[in-house]
Amino acid sequence: MIRFGWKAGAEQFAPGTLLCAAEQAEQAGFDLIDISDHFHPWSEEGQAVFCWTWLGAAAARTEQITLGTGVTCPILRYHPAVIAQAAATLACLAPGRVYLGLGTGEALNEYAATGLWPAYEERQKRIQEAIELIRALWTGEEITFKGIYYQTHKARLYTPPSQPIPLYLSSLVPQSAFFAGKYGDGLFTVGGKQPEVYHQLLTSFEQGAHEAGKDPATMPRVIELNVEYEQDLAKALENHLKYWAGSYVPALFDQNIYSPQMSAENGQIVTPEAVQKAGCVSASAEDHVAFVRQFIDLGFDHLVFHSARQDQGAFLEAYSRDVLRHFQQPVAART
Repeated sequence: MIRFGWKAGAEQFAPGTLLCAAEQAEQAGFDLIDISDHFHPWSEEGQAVFCWTWLGAAAARTEQITLGTGVTCPILRYHPAVIAQAAATLACLAPGRVYLGLGTGEALNEYAATGLWPAYEERQKRIQEAIELIRALWTGEEITFKGIYYQTHKARLYTPPSQPIPLYLSSLVPQSAFFAGKYGDGLFTVGGKQPEVYHQLLTSFEQGAHEAGKDPATMPRVIELNVEYEQDLAKALENHLKYWAGSYVPALFDQNIYSPQMSAENGQIVTPEAVQKAGCVSASAEDHVAFVRQFIDLGFDHLVFHSARQDQGAFLEAYSRDVLRHFQQPVAART
């Protein structure tokens, strides 16, 4: 089943504006919401919404749409036990419609808040340990955990989730996709790469799942895609470059990039052409239909759309009406 989602731009919009858009996303028929968990935005003019407070409010303001992080890092700013508790509480507020997206982090957030930024190999070991602890705590049992990086002593979640919360693990390269397949319940990645990269990602993800004795065909494959769909494309590109250019910087995982100003300075190399190449910037619904279809054909079944348009409600309504309705399992508007 193909599911369509909306990216809540927590680095661009104030929390109240995002809440209104979350309601509009549900009304427009989107299936899920993904919000990033960032300490810093990409731009000095941006926002820094704390996603866990916002997700609780969104759970109270919506009824059907699935909610989750895209993605949170449970290894430096947070102890894994804190993320286990946060996600468990959210699942109680929105039963059956919560997922947890996890990743190894970005220096823009983790180094800025903690002064810590271990090498990728250590961060991956940390997240493996974090996953084990989070799942153990979700059982509601008393957990004394003695890992290399994290410890608990008779810790227990007295408000555990009533059912398992799926973990979607972030991957940008095939090696980490194998890890996602082996240790996660689904894959989370982003657009902007060549089709061959996604073939390799999905193949590695499936191999990791098979090694763990899981059926990859039952595991969600999530991709976050940048799109701009409106008549004023120049304004759309201006907004994208204003708030999000830093997110295109290949070195965003470098500890030297730990503030919005540094991100923006490095993001100056990003051009409107680069933004157009990385997503779909077009006023033509047909262009967007073709863009979406290529990712479904690649094997992704959860497609999350991110637009920098100031009027998010207008984007959500138009994209659902003009683009998503063309697919075999269209998003049916909820009233």
